[in-house]
Amino acid sequence: MTATTPPLPATKIVIPWRPAPSRIDAFERVVSWYRSALPEVPLHTVDTDDTPFVLAACRNAAMRAAADDEVIVIGDADTIPEREPLVAAIRAAVTSPFVQLPYDEYRWLGASGSAEYGAGVALEDCTVEQYVEGACSGVYVATPRVWSAHGGQDEGFRGWGFEDAAWYLAHTTLLGSAPARHRGRVYALHHVGEVRAGAAYDANAERMQRYRDAAGDEAAMAALVATQRDSVS
Repeated sequence: MTATTPPLPATKIVIPWRPAPSRIDAFERVVSWYRSALPEVPLHTVDTDDTPFVLAACRNAAMRAAADDEVIVIGDADTIPEREPLVAAIRAAVTSPFVQLPYDEYRWLGASGSAEYGAGVALEDCTVEQYVEGACSGVYVATPRVWSAHGGQDEGFRGWGFEDAAWYLAHTTLLGSAPARHRGRVYALHHVGEVRAGAAYDANAERMQRYRDAAGDEAAMAALVATQRDSVS
């Protein structure tokens, strides 16, 4: 008798997305990968009315739109996971009290590796521009119940930077553990980078410092998360 693989739990894939010329190729490749790897799972994009585009707000909106125990895969529009770690993360998310990260290795392919992938080279064989140590974004897998248990992500981070690192500290402090990682890789595709300078970036850096200061102190982090949420509501 041949064993059958049990179906996935109720799951949706949601990609935060606002079109930008340099990002369209990566976005289309990411969507194509998900539809090929998990054709049975509905895929949607999400955007909010924020200017500039706010990733944290999109991620929170994706969770708010789902049932409490539905598994939501929030994938960045430039990042491709591997199928088996992603499936393992989806199954684990049903009962886990922690957000799942379906990787323990983050590969940024850069222009060369992304061009190779576009030419048909397998992702695992593409040139790697950088191995990003400690990466904690790209693909999140969780139920809205778990996402809300630690406050989701801080929508006060405007423009590029820090919302994922702040989220990681909040999760670890408030839930008593870092997000659960699964052995595997994600691959970030090339696009024009965001400007990492200026008043908005400096404000994000200052906001991030508050999370560093509260890290490890559950009461301080809970108060910070509540305050930051109120400041943008």
